Amino acid sequence: MANENMSQQDQHKQQDVEIKERLHHIKNKILVMSGKGGVGKSSVAAYLSVALAKRGYRVGLMDVDLHGPSIPRMLGLKGNIGPGISEGKAHPIMYIPNMEVISIEPLMGENKDSATIWRGPLKIGVIRQFIADIDWSDLDYMIIDSPPGTGDEPLTIAQTIPDAKSVIVTTPQEISLADVRKSINFCRQVHMEILGIVENMSGLKCPHCGEMIDIFKTQGGMLTAKKEGLNLLGSLPFEPEVVSKGDTGNMSLLDDNKLLFTQEFNKIVDKIVKLTETRSEPVPESKNEFLDRKKRSADSKVLVVPVSGGKLSAHFGHCEQFAFIETQNGKIIETEMRNPPAHEPGVLPRWLYEQGADVAIVGGMGESAQQLLREKGIEVIIGAPMDSPESLANQYLSDTLVAGANVCDH
Repeated sequence: MANENMSQQDQHKQQDVEIKERLHHIKNKILVMSGKGGVGKSSVAAYLSVALAKRGYRVGLMDVDLHGPSIPRMLGLKGNIGPGISEGKAHPIMYIPNMEVISIEPLMGENKDSATIWRGPLKIGVIRQFIADIDWSDLDYMIIDSPPGTGDEPLTIAQTIPDAKSVIVTTPQEISLADVRKSINFCRQVHMEILGIVENMSGLKCPHCGEMIDIFKTQGGMLTAKKEGLNLLGSLPFEPEVVSKGDTGNMSLLDDNKLLFTQEFNKIVDKIVKLTETRSEPVPESKNEFLDRKKRSADSKVLVVPVSGGKLSAHFGHCEQFAFIETQNGKIIETEMRNPPAHEPGVLPRWLYEQGADVAIVGGMGESAQQLLREKGIEVIIGAPMDSPESLANQYLSDTLVAGANVCDH
């Protein structure tokens, strides 16, 4: 079992190297997300990709909505994923000469309507493979269509592509705006820059009199953007042709500059291009690094222990604080207690990585959290005794720490 686990860790490390190398050849990565379904998020992702490609940019469109992939049908794609130039890699489907697409649907065989019943770790693995094992060209833009909400898929993108930026799609109605505020908070918690908000379905132009009809309400996206200090990238009107052409896999709507939708969408593209071109400097992974990994010597490590009542907390995700213990040459140099961020799936592993953790000593931890930490190169020790953090650190440094069973019950 130990050899098998080590092999899995080696595979993850190798995949991390491949992901880093592939992302190095992609200038801009944009995650298109929404707080709820039915707001036109996939349409925005598809039209944004095509519009950028039509302007001469090299574009990749990655559909990570694994349960409801709609991108292939919206684009009318019929091809399959083929062998890439690099050995062992697959090539994405070519939509137009400078636009490539990947989605789970071409891998589902003849039954495109079959349900994908996957849990977190499997979805995380698929998304990582979409980056590491696909022979993407050198791209100016990678557009990523994420499923609604703040679950495994957007979290995996945030963790795997630390310089990704987001575009959040909403409609003017309050129920959508309430959910979009959750998306905004998610981006801020995982330190993902938000390019801005797109308000979709913000009115219908009457074909008879030309007046705008407010089907939901007005200015909801603008007010939310203003309150949150974000850009309103644009407001898109209801356009029946978006639905009819999307159902038939026809993207020609972008060629009709007489349509109000096309005019407004091109303004959004202009803003996104301007924002990404003027923000080409790499963003630091975190402004709150506990220790600069690059400056740390090979003989130093940062151990982290979840603490409640002064001792190891039984459950990783429900502790009062984390003890960050800096060690060097087998000795404790400094211990610092830190308050964790709000407990949501996947947030703690990323936070620990950003704080410079090398080893996590825990009582109990879920499988998904273990995998996320190990993918970041953090050693995980499960089932440690309920001792003080300093005692556990000394046991670890002297190779006397005895790990037991995982006490996590969820």
